[in-house]
Amino acid sequence: MTPVDVLILGASGYGGGELLRWLSLHPAVTTIRGTARSHAGKPFHAQHPNLRGLVEGIFEAAPDWAALAKSPHPVLFSALPHGELGKQWSDLEAAWKVHGLTDRLTVIDLSADFRLDPAWTYGLVDWKPERMKGARRIANPGCFATALQLALLPLAGWKPAFVAVTAATGSSGSGAAASDTTHHPTRANDFRAYKMLGHQHEAEVLRTLAAEGWEAPLSFIPQSAPMVRGIFATLQFPLPAGMEAGDLRAHYEAFYRDRFFVRMVDGSPRVAATTGSAFADIGVAARHGHGAVMVALDNLGKGMAAQAVQNLNLALGLPEWTGLKVAGGYPS
Repeated sequence: MTPVDVLILGASGYGGGELLRWLSLHPAVTTIRGTARSHAGKPFHAQHPNLRGLVEGIFEAAPDWAALAKSPHPVLFSALPHGELGKQWSDLEAAWKVHGLTDRLTVIDLSADFRLDPAWTYGLVDWKPERMKGARRIANPGCFATALQLALLPLAGWKPAFVAVTAATGSSGSGAAASDTTHHPTRANDFRAYKMLGHQHEAEVLRTLAAEGWEAPLSFIPQSAPMVRGIFATLQFPLPAGMEAGDLRAHYEAFYRDRFFVRMVDGSPRVAATTGSAFADIGVAARHGHGAVMVALDNLGKGMAAQAVQNLNLALGLPEWTGLKVAGGYPS
């Protein structure tokens, strides 16, 4: 297995911490470095106490491109806030050119900056995974977008006339900096909708479905749930004539037969069964001509960092489960 050396931009946030955790388990990863200007010089466990004694290293103020350039397989993960990588892109490209990294560096961005850029490979790994092989610029999907697309893609061949979606998320999806809507006392015993019919992840979902020939009539209501981690999405739509629950389940099972990290479950999936893992669990129901599909996943795992590691594996030609065959903690 060819050794891989990793640099993480913005390693102090939740996404950065999850990348450190997953990459420390990866057999091909030999070194991991991470930047965080406001925490420079502090050990990783100062921000990520779960990594104490397991992941050594300190936050660096700036990337050491010369060190990364010595690697046979240099990899950059960006866990910077939305908009930051895009702002820095021209300066980064100039630095990579100086160090001979331009055509050698695999870049995987966890933010929304390049998800709609056709020059980047959209990293929804369970949609045509062959696209990922050899990719050098990968835009990791959003957490809501991952859950919605896993539920919607098997329907593209049927093109339902209408799809109603509700999806609840945990507070970690908003990042490590507290706000009025993510601060624990204002969220712990509450449940609310937000960005109704206008969430930013809709655009990437609709683009993927359009590539499958479906101009999806999607109605999406995101919700803020009193949990820290997790996404739970529910789709409702009219079924093709004569279809029953068993037929619907068989259709989804066939669609995801070869996708290791997508699991079909009986009844409702459970967020707690996916927390801390790279898995997405799907359940279906049908009655009186109406179908429902439910998806549960960890927004920081399958919805972010674990999927980013899947993207790394596929880009480098490794089995997609390399370093990721880990069960979530239950109960979480």
